[in-house]
This record gives sequence, structure tokens and C-alpha cells, in this order.
Amino acid sequence: MKNVFQSLLVFIVLLFQYGANAQTKSTPLENSLLWEVSGNGLSKPSYLYGTIHMICSADYFLSEKVKKAFDASEQLLLEINFADPEELIEMQKLAMGSEPLSKKLNAEQLSKLDIILKKTTGMSVQQVDSFSLITIMSLISMKTFGCDDLKFYEMDFIEKAKEKNLEVVGLETVKSQFNTLSAAYSDAEIISALEESDTEETKEMVAEYKQEKLSSLFEKATEERVMNAKAKRYMLDERNQNWIKILPAMIKSKTSFIAVGSAHLAGEQGVINLLRKSGYTVKPIMN
Repeated sequence: MKNVFQSLLVFIVLLFQYGANAQTKSTPLENSLLWEVSGNGLSKPSYLYGTIHMICSADYFLSEKVKKAFDASEQLLLEINFADPEELIEMQKLAMGSEPLSKKLNAEQLSKLDIILKKTTGMSVQQVDSFSLITIMSLISMKTFGCDDLKFYEMDFIEKAKEKNLEVVGLETVKSQFNTLSAAYSDAEIISALEESDTEETKEMVAEYKQEKLSSLFEKATEERVMNAKAKRYMLDERNQNWIKILPAMIKSKTSFIAVGSAHLAGEQGVINLLRKSGYTVKPIMN
């Protein structure tokens, strides 16, 4: 159950690994995962940080500039508030499929999934028959990191928030993220994406993340071969726009540490550009 729970915590990493449309062009951003948000009537700045959601313990890092920004913050804003017990209960419910995979998928899809599972996890499709396809997608994604000691940035930030007695707020819910994934990908598209799953690509992604190459990460995360325009709209654009509608009220009177997946930051419809269009000054913190 612990492994399943961890896999559900990180299904959002799929937003990063399985990308969007490569035809999206954007102005290159400075190499920084941390950005200061100020102006537009704010009495104090807030901080925007791009996470990779999960990473091997050996690769995990938190720079001094990030620690300093977090210490200066009065609340923590995450995609999902995993500090909320109700969200965790909902997550456990959604781990199970509405019907067994053996009924949901056709024979060819089951065969493909069985091959993928045996190759990446050592399990058979019969062993995960009661799980949702999104849960299986998450389990396989975890394996592409090539380690058994994954660390989760959001959970680390939550622990730090508890130590500082900071409020933790979610920009959306577990249920809404599952609905987004379900709308963005058909069963066939999920299986096709899993067939493309590659440990080498994950290693490259981690290496660039450690170098804070935000624009390069975005370009890799937006390859047309792994996501169509419909999925891009659901996975990135609409969610970014929804966050921009609610962020102003959240950061108006409190210095906030906003931690979301790095794929959401860059691009014309990325959070950084949308905040700038809304009148905020958003600048990289280099050191």
C-alpha cells in the first residue's frame, strides 16, 4: 500500500514527463527554478518555484536561495494540498478503477500493458487489474527514475511548513487532477505513452532540472510526439489559467511560496508569462 500511495502522490509528474505540443514557441527564460513575484498592488513579494515533484534521493537538492525564500514566506501554495486528510482519502479512492482493467481494455491493449508492466515493474496486468490506468501510469513513471529511494518535493515543503506553522493551500484538488488526466488522454494514448517511457529521457530531465534550465526543460516536456493539442489544453493551459484567476487573492496580503510543476512555468501560456500579463513583475532569483 505504501508504494501505491507514493505512486499516487506523484502521478502529477506525468505533466512533466509526457509533455505537450512541440509547436508551442516561447521566449527563453533565465536558468532559474525560483522567481520573485511583486508589483501590481502587492505589499510584499511572493515566490514561484518549479518542482520536479519526485527525484532520487541522491539527486535531491534545495538551494540556499530557495530555503531563504521559503523562510520568508507566510503560506505554502501547492497544486494539491497533501496535508489535507480528505485529499489523501480521495486519492486512495481514485487509485482503484471504476471497473477492472480486464473489462475496460480490449485484448490487444491488455497484452501491450502486460508487456510494459513486466518489463518495468516485474508485475503482470492481472496483479493490477483493480487499479485505475492512471495509477498504473504513475507506478511505471516511478520506475523510470531508476532508484528505490525517491524523494518528493511537495511532501518536503509540507513538512517544512508544519515546522513553521504555515498554512498549506491547494490550487486544485486530487479529483480535478484525475479528471484532467482522464479528459486529456484516452486509454490507447496512455498505453502508447507508456510504451515510449524511457529511463534515459528521465535521466536527461533530472540533469537539466539540477542545472535549473527551465526553458530547456519546457521544450523537452512539450514534444509533439507524446501529447496532442487536446491534452496540452487540459494538462497545462487551462490549469495555468485557472490558477492565475485565484492567485491574486491568495498572494495579496501574504508572502506565499508557490510550488508547482516546472512544466507550468514556461511558455506563452505558462504561469510566469500569465502573471506578467496580469501586471505583476516576475523576475528570476539567480542566487
